Amino acid sequence: MTLKVPILDQCALSGNEEQRILVERLSSYLKRNHNLIFPHQHNFYHFVIFTNGRGKHTIDFEEYDVQPWQVYFMIPGQIHTWDFEGEVDGYIVNFSVDTFQTFLLQSDYLSNFPFFLGLKNKSVFVICNESRDAVVRLMDELIAKHFKMDFVKVSLLYLFMLFEKQMEPNEKIEASSYNYTLLKNFRSLVEKRYKDLHLPKEYASLLHVTPNHLNALSREYLGLSAGEFIRSRILLEAKRLLATRRHTIGEIAYELKFSDNSYFTKFFKKMEGITPEEFRRK
Repeated sequence: MTLKVPILDQCALSGNEEQRILVERLSSYLKRNHNLIFPHQHNFYHFVIFTNGRGKHTIDFEEYDVQPWQVYFMIPGQIHTWDFEGEVDGYIVNFSVDTFQTFLLQSDYLSNFPFFLGLKNKSVFVICNESRDAVVRLMDELIAKHFKMDFVKVSLLYLFMLFEKQMEPNEKIEASSYNYTLLKNFRSLVEKRYKDLHLPKEYASLLHVTPNHLNALSREYLGLSAGEFIRSRILLEAKRLLATRRHTIGEIAYELKFSDNSYFTKFFKKMEGITPEEFRRK
């Protein structure tokens, strides 16, 4: 019997219902939440900077080897768990989904940053040597002093920009460009319609571009073809449903708008290498 993966609330981890942003040393956070070793989801944004320690960190069924100066960005809904070895330290930041929506004119401003896309090849990286001292100073200052919330928000935005600067040129798009708007709308559409729209040409039609143009843009900036991006989102949801709900394979196939169980099983095995039943047991 599959156990439901719990969704944790920000106030449950901070111990303060009014605290919309948590900035804390990782060591003290782990000490306070020492039982937090089971797979779980968050309903808030979450990122962790490791400065010391080893172990494993799994995000949406992808396992990473923890190393010093690694940073992990996680968006609401992702499933993660960790298994550390020895003493671990660094910094952890949790903030609610509306933290920046009500602070900036552009309510979806976080989507400008590649590491808030929920893509594994952009949300985990090592902080470059040139930025480490600045990151430590900023994080220590935010923890040590009781700044007003607006200052904390501005400081976090500065940190995000610092991280973005070290990304490769082909991982960034000028926020005012046509391609940026198109890609942003494509990602947003996939997130809203992946259950009932499975083909790139369907999204291209809604975006008023050719499938070839959408495919080229997706390859250049996301590292995946448009079809691969859509299928990876469907696969991820299938994995989450298999891990978090007691639905039958047929019910999951129906929810993801597959014509029948066998088509869903064939899709899953082609993408993952094992059947849905084998993945659930695993």
